[in-house]
Amino acid sequence: MTEQSPTLDNLLTETRTFPPSEEFTAQANATVELYAEAEADREAFWTKQAERLDWDTRWSQVLDWSNAPFAKWFVGGKLNVAHNCVDRHVAAGNGDRVAIHWEGEPGDTRTITYAQLKDMVCQAANALTELGVRAGDRVAIQLPMIPEAVVSMLACARIGAAHSVVFGGFSATALKSRIEDAQAKLLITADGQYRRGKPAPMKANTDEATKDTPSIEHVLVVRRTEEEVPWTEGRDLWWHDVVERQSTEHTCEAFDAEHPLFILYTSGTTGKPKGILHTSGGYLTQAAYTHHNVFDVKPESDVYWCGADIGWVTGHSYIVYGPMANGVTQVMYEGTPNTPHEGRHFEIIQKYGVTVYYIAPTLIRTFMKWGAQIPGRYDLSSLRVLGSVGEPINPEAWIWYRENIGGGRTPIADTWWQTETGGIMISPLPGVTSLKPGSAQRPLPGISAKVVDESGQEVGRGGGGYLVLDKPWPGMLRGIWGDEQRYVDTYWSRFADQGYYFAGDGAKYDDDGDIWLLGRVDDVMNVSGHRISTTEVESALVSHPTVAEAAVVGASDPTTGQGIVAFVILRGDVAEDQAKGEEAIRALRDHVAQEIGPIAKPRQIMVVPELPKTRSGKIMRRLLRDVAENREVGDVTTLADSSVMDLISAGLQSDKSEE
Repeated sequence: MTEQSPTLDNLLTETRTFPPSEEFTAQANATVELYAEAEADREAFWTKQAERLDWDTRWSQVLDWSNAPFAKWFVGGKLNVAHNCVDRHVAAGNGDRVAIHWEGEPGDTRTITYAQLKDMVCQAANALTELGVRAGDRVAIQLPMIPEAVVSMLACARIGAAHSVVFGGFSATALKSRIEDAQAKLLITADGQYRRGKPAPMKANTDEATKDTPSIEHVLVVRRTEEEVPWTEGRDLWWHDVVERQSTEHTCEAFDAEHPLFILYTSGTTGKPKGILHTSGGYLTQAAYTHHNVFDVKPESDVYWCGADIGWVTGHSYIVYGPMANGVTQVMYEGTPNTPHEGRHFEIIQKYGVTVYYIAPTLIRTFMKWGAQIPGRYDLSSLRVLGSVGEPINPEAWIWYRENIGGGRTPIADTWWQTETGGIMISPLPGVTSLKPGSAQRPLPGISAKVVDESGQEVGRGGGGYLVLDKPWPGMLRGIWGDEQRYVDTYWSRFADQGYYFAGDGAKYDDDGDIWLLGRVDDVMNVSGHRISTTEVESALVSHPTVAEAAVVGASDPTTGQGIVAFVILRGDVAEDQAKGEEAIRALRDHVAQEIGPIAKPRQIMVVPELPKTRSGKIMRRLLRDVAENREVGDVTTLADSSVMDLISAGLQSDKSEE
């Protein structure tokens, strides 16, 4: 056994680069000078970004870091977040600009201008006030992807109530725990939602969650599917009865920059979910700045579409707050990408002339599995910037995305950030950066990040280790709701001596000093003393022409400590029997050895129809480890589709892959 490597091995190399076109650079929002400007004076740089917003009272201090790791940004400044996202665009004469092109799953549509959105937000703010919600209260929101979800969030921001949005697919138990932790006063929900072409109930689920939550005084219900719903007189109220009779006039109040804007719960690996707390001034500054520069948005001409759900932080920062602070026109889609057919997203891009499109690698790889002929049927020539979010993107998926969706010409913003960071932290800048497929490349101007070893020392070029944030940033979380110690322990204890934030991701530098994300440190495999990232082996597999998606885990091995076990999904145009054969599996194993080195050759490769994913698209490698080690499969309640594990297990019984 060789000596344990203290950091992550840097195995996969990528040499392809894509410099920006002169035409794109000439019109880009971001310039290379931004880096030098931020380096020279970070506080002056962030002052300039904050000045893009409307403030009622200017701040007296940019950053107070005297009580680290509890930051205060724009100290003494006051603003109203909803005013910045809606009212000021109307006041500037852009009330007729479309804010939302909404596309319902069954095909119904709504077009809402900024002037109409302002009226709707004012009515909702008046309704919340009538229901007794005050500044500082918490409001739980569990809604499908409908305009009322955005209106509810902005109405909370307008009156200074913190919202806690819970993804529409979460169980009653998950909703209940979040209501209880935040002591929410009001729940906003819907009668139902459309999923894969059929109405699915929501109100029955929320009733189960609220049968024993004394803090909830009212449940406000949006009518969406018009199904029969259970009703509690006095507590339950229809949105159309309460909100739509309100005045469209509402005078908003300015709140302190550090006033809580929202709590968003992330599932803890163990124990109760963590309520990530974000405040107003710094968060909105970073959301607006990153959206403007990373996506190069031009509010007067772009049609922007982020394919996330408002239940995740991507929906908060890059559907609601960032885009609306910048006054852009955007598309919002209610349903799944293959309802009623696998071309639905491309049909929507063609219909609205979408110019900026931001989705997760898991969806890109799903499109690869369905086949290039599907986007090929649509006119996608309006697209000029593509984005990727949620996990590292494999280089081959990046190339496929650019070629088949971006017409071989669009820059791709491969973004790294987290619920906790509030906004994008590491990303190329379109028009500035020479892109590398699969790399998030470098921290944005104003952001500082490093890759360090176990002792907190920065690793050299070509080295791998832990990704840390070594300086505070405006959109950073302000703590875990109600549990300051857990905040310190979770994010700041690993590198406490250095004062670094660490949230569990591995990364490496390439020879140019660009950053490559290597997934969660928990997913690192230890093979014969080498610490190998699952991300690199997965990328090597996806670079084979037969593979659309791969998930890799380390399983106990008596010889090497851990053996690499891979689960692969084939591309749509590959004949399954041919690709599942012994010879094909051997070719895949050899391909990995060739791409990375013999140390990374999988012990076993299994062809599967689907992979176990959470509802946000992250692969649940823990469950695959159970399969690889022949253990009983653990808790599957967080999966988007719990039957996936049955499919995998059944397939493995009938097809044991041989050495």
